[in-house]
Amino acid sequence: MSRKVILTCAVTGSGHTPTMSPHLPFTVEDIVADSVAAVEAGASVIHLHARDPRDGRPTPDPAVFMEYLKPIKAATDAVVSITTGGGTGMTVEQRLEVIDVARPELCTLNLGTMNYGGFPMIDKHRGQWRFDWEEPYLESTRSEPFVSTYADIEHMLRTVGPETGARFEYEAYDVGHLYTLAYYLELGLVKPPIFLQTIMGVMGGIGADVDHLVHMKRTADRLLGDTYEWSVLGGGRHQFNMVTVAAVMGGHVRVGLEDGLYLGKGRLAPSNAEQVRKLRRILEELSLEVATPAETRQILDLKGLDQVAF
Repeated sequence: MSRKVILTCAVTGSGHTPTMSPHLPFTVEDIVADSVAAVEAGASVIHLHARDPRDGRPTPDPAVFMEYLKPIKAATDAVVSITTGGGTGMTVEQRLEVIDVARPELCTLNLGTMNYGGFPMIDKHRGQWRFDWEEPYLESTRSEPFVSTYADIEHMLRTVGPETGARFEYEAYDVGHLYTLAYYLELGLVKPPIFLQTIMGVMGGIGADVDHLVHMKRTADRLLGDTYEWSVLGGGRHQFNMVTVAAVMGGHVRVGLEDGLYLGKGRLAPSNAEQVRKLRRILEELSLEVATPAETRQILDLKGLDQVAF
């Protein structure tokens, strides 16, 4: 069996904080270097959040994103998927500003408002914080939900996508999100091929169990038919288990220090590229072939790197 598997690397995210791993990149130089190395290791998609280079605090600032995007484009032909999820406390307007400025090939679209819980990580690191912002930021997730209303989703589908040419990486944290996606597909606002990212094991979303993964896939098959390309990520210690099962089931895969900080039990990943290399070895042992950036663009019907604004 041989097929093309899209391998995404999410290099920094906004959920983990610098205290949790000395290898989590947050300076411009480190995020660019990690992104380029991940592509060289086999990733065809780089998923980007932005961080203040002084202390690693999540930021929606388009100027910071552009500092990543230009050198990544200069050094690789990777597809860059920019977050519209940002971080806790950011407004929808702040989160979307970068898409208008950068006009990427791909950006995320979260399929619902949810309680995204980072606060359980506080106890493990209490009293050891590298920066003052980290504990209050994590604590804020106890009371502040991540907001993506139907109006927000419709704005992205009706306006953001058509005006920028960006296609969407639809993020589903639970089974109800699949029904939301199917609703907008039936309305004609969602255009196939759909790139569906199924997130397993984040607090507030569906748990990282194989039964749940199968249920999400069966539900997506029933609701979306042959209109979608399925990808999976696993949170924390579930990272490699979930993506390996997904690959066997016919899915695309995602790793990176946004999703999990470890390479194996008790072993912090020294870089994003090491996680990509590990996953690539797994895929190749399963007789699966990693898609190139060019093949990824064809699979997802993306506009091309020459059409971005960075």
